[in-house]
Amino acid sequence: MKTPDTQRPRPGAEILRTALRRNVGPMVRGTVLMGLYQASETAFPIALGLIVEHTMQDRSLGALGLSIGALAVIITTVSLSWRFGMRVLQKANTTEAHRWRVRVAACGLQPVARDIDLKSGEVLTIATEDADQTADIIEVVPLLISSLVAVVVAAVALSLADIRLGLLVVVGTFAILSVLAVMSKRIGASTREQQARVARAGAKVADLITGLRPLHGFGGNHAAFGSYRRVSTDAKHQAITVARVNGTYAGTALALNAVLAAAVSLTAGWLAFAGRITIGELVMAVGLAQFIIEPLKMFSEMPKYVMMARASAERMALVLSAPPVTAPGPRRPAAGGGLAVDGVRYGGLSGLKFEVAAGEFVAIAAYQPRAAADLASVLAVNVAPDAYEGVVRVGGQAMADLSVEAVREHLLVNPYDGEIFAGTLRTNIDPSGTSRTIPEAVEASMLTDVVALHRDGLDYAVRDRGANLSGGQRQRLSLARALAADSDVLVLHNPTTAVDAVTEQLIARNVAKLRRGRTTVVLTSSPALLDAADRVLVLDEGVITAEDTHRNLLAGDENYCLAVAR
Repeated sequence: MKTPDTQRPRPGAEILRTALRRNVGPMVRGTVLMGLYQASETAFPIALGLIVEHTMQDRSLGALGLSIGALAVIITTVSLSWRFGMRVLQKANTTEAHRWRVRVAACGLQPVARDIDLKSGEVLTIATEDADQTADIIEVVPLLISSLVAVVVAAVALSLADIRLGLLVVVGTFAILSVLAVMSKRIGASTREQQARVARAGAKVADLITGLRPLHGFGGNHAAFGSYRRVSTDAKHQAITVARVNGTYAGTALALNAVLAAAVSLTAGWLAFAGRITIGELVMAVGLAQFIIEPLKMFSEMPKYVMMARASAERMALVLSAPPVTAPGPRRPAAGGGLAVDGVRYGGLSGLKFEVAAGEFVAIAAYQPRAAADLASVLAVNVAPDAYEGVVRVGGQAMADLSVEAVREHLLVNPYDGEIFAGTLRTNIDPSGTSRTIPEAVEASMLTDVVALHRDGLDYAVRDRGANLSGGQRQRLSLARALAADSDVLVLHNPTTAVDAVTEQLIARNVAKLRRGRTTVVLTSSPALLDAADRVLVLDEGVITAEDTHRNLLAGDENYCLAVAR
């Protein structure tokens, strides 16, 4: 079932090219508007110089009014072009970041896991911070071009006054960018390492939160906290390193820009003193020298953001270009079929073989919890079919020949620790909003008391991970979700471990009644569920060692009595 991945690799550079290619329109509009903004900003000191020059020759009120009108037009153009230019670019940036977040999240939510050595916390960081930084390229390129426009306009204007001033701006800009380009590579490497360490810290804290209760149970919480503290400290130190490098970069850029501005101002003053340029040209040169600091600063910062976007894009490529662990087959199982496990060897399973006929209710009493967990993982397609020996057949078709989506539409495995998410009781029971058996599922899972307890009923708000529900309520809510799905084949793994004996008895009876005629397998040691089943399979040391009804096994198998009697 595992085949070579045919998907074309998507390195970081390709991700950036894709982002740029599908935002050509907004980027062109943003570049034009931001270029107009920078040109208008540059025109302001040029206009002041011309006004001074003209005023010294013609001191009429008409000339003054014309000058004021020209400055008003320039200021209005600056304001409007900036406002609408940034609006276009930021909208495109936000939209592109959302697209990449969805793509990375979709990879994590795909039925087939990807062959990548990243934890969920790391994928979360990539889907948020890295997606945002990658999308920044949408703003970086137009701002880079518009800053270049400002520098070019300033250089041309100064060259018209004196060629030496223009050459000074061009040579100085080239020198500044050469120095900063070298520094930006260090920023890219440092940022890449920082993102990796932050992702590891996120993954560690996600694991810590998930396992907090068991850790408290055997006193391992302090060691876990210490482990997270070390990872978090590493991330903090790297963040400080990145901040230091960024600070050095920003300080160097500001210093070099200030030196260039001072050089232009001093050169212009010397030329004016020598009579090579007029007073108006001196005013223009000094104004441009002050103004050019801002576009030069923006222009010099762009390489840094390009390197950061590239580093983030390369991390996203780790997820997006990773091949799937397994390539799903094209077939679909027959509706209403049964389940067969033939010679499966995986983990605690040692050549496991059994068959459940269509419409049968079978309970499996596993003496070793690991074997039950491994069987649940295999049936849930959390383990690729080529990762274990043997064959699992669903609806008469080998699982290796079926698409994962088709398997999960036909066969539902409800884990003992089913996730409860923020929402309501109703949205947890029926996330898709398509179930027609919600009342029956609520009644069968004995969730009726929880619904009746609250004024909002099924619309009662549930906190993330079911924080405002008890353990038994969470388990019953998870069971109600599984029953409401009404799948052809349902596998329940320890569905009643957190409920009392009376409730467990009622649940067993209700589940058997609701699932009558539908294939149901329960991995459990609950006497109530074992007794409700049509037959019981005893799973010991990875194989089926006995098979009969619960009561017959109680009467004739001492080991069985010891394992399930309460």
